Amino acid sequence: MNELTSHHADQGLAALRFQAAARDLEHIVRSVAARYIVQQVPLTWRLLHAIEAEALADLGFAGRHDALMLGLFQRPSALPYPETDEPVDFGASNALPAVFAFAVCVYEEAHRRAAQAAPTRGTPRRARAWGG
Repeated sequence: MNELTSHHADQGLAALRFQAAARDLEHIVRSVAARYIVQQVPLTWRLLHAIEAEALADLGFAGRHDALMLGLFQRPSALPYPETDEPVDFGASNALPAVFAFAVCVYEEAHRRAAQAAPTRGTPRRARAWGG
């Protein structure tokens, strides 16, 4: 019985560690993406890859989490994405690597805020903040 309790405790601790790392990574992605949003740079595939590379290379992130945890956030090489200057468009897919999902979320939030703050005159707006 003690082994079963210990196993559940280990699983609970692992889940908490993962959640903490995910929150940490989301904060880093938000910070990186915010720099581009302020400059009104649209979210292209090339920029999305750059945000991913910068976030995952963050020394603070690497120092706060062990290598096994960091590996959970690496995009599998079997999931290739374009590296072009075309606007990001995932279509109906909702299965995104963590950094991609965080970046798209930040851009969508910025788009919603901009739409709420924009005057209601006939100004044309893009359908999505990331350009798709």
